[in-house]
Amino acid sequence: MSPRRPDADVPPGLLLVDKPGGMTSHDVVARARRVLSVRKVGHAGTLDPMATGLLILGVGSATRLLGHVGGHDKTYEATIRLGQSTVTDDREGEVLATTSTAGLDDAAVTAALAAQTGPLQQVPSSVSAVKVAGRRSYDRVRAGEDVQLEPRSVTVHRLDVHRITRPAPDLLDVDVTVVCTAGTYIRAIARDAGAALGVGGHLTALRRTASGPFAIGHAAPVEEAGAALAAGGGAGVLGLTEAARLVFPERSLTAEEAVAVGFGQRVPATGAPGLHAAVAPDGRLVALVEDAGTTARVTVGFPRRDPAGARD
Repeated sequence: MSPRRPDADVPPGLLLVDKPGGMTSHDVVARARRVLSVRKVGHAGTLDPMATGLLILGVGSATRLLGHVGGHDKTYEATIRLGQSTVTDDREGEVLATTSTAGLDDAAVTAALAAQTGPLQQVPSSVSAVKVAGRRSYDRVRAGEDVQLEPRSVTVHRLDVHRITRPAPDLLDVDVTVVCTAGTYIRAIARDAGAALGVGGHLTALRRTASGPFAIGHAAPVEEAGAALAAGGGAGVLGLTEAARLVFPERSLTAEEAVAVGFGQRVPATGAPGLHAAVAPDGRLVALVEDAGTTARVTVGFPRRDPAGARD
């Protein structure tokens, strides 16, 4: 058996990828691994194959940030089709029922969607990636099981209706922008609004345009973003320190503190709650630290060089 080829020496960072339709999030990660010749790549916040838009990847030690960047509020552009329900609550599933929307006016549609804002108890689609006893719900459904998922608490901060059109006499398409907490299912909004109107509903288009401080305007195709990271920066790339500064307040370290934190030692407290990006005088992200009494302890450490390459 031939020895495994070592990873390329690529700086750690986040890739802001504009995911195309038809690819799973795992497909995008696999492509980034091939482009960079690096195994240590992960993603924050899954997008369905049908969906397009912002997918955040972490490379090397930046994967340690992913658990902290995926929980932010999200913004989506979506098209909801009223008059049909599908098994997956989106266009990729078999149509279960068709009911004419000829009797619906714009005011009724807008009111039904307005009811899908605020704190909600939302039941995910049975073909979602939610795990049930250790297995993905969609795997259980494909195996013929009847899966009933528990409702979860989500919040839709804003749902703006931009346009209502009729692609066919019995159907209505509604273009919307949704701003919501992480874990909200836009497919479920389409399904539930359609059910409230008595005509059924599903999603025909979905694009994520923002996740917390990260926006689609800074994203690039995965091949371009990967090539830019390998070249030292460019479209679709955020260096480790730059990414951390977007998410966390900064704690500037002295040279002595940077050495101590690098060894996992405590330093004087930051004086503010929550995680802070501890940055050395040379601009290097050393760790994420959090106060514990009168001192700040290391929660996540970052080596001087990424584990994929050499370390000082």
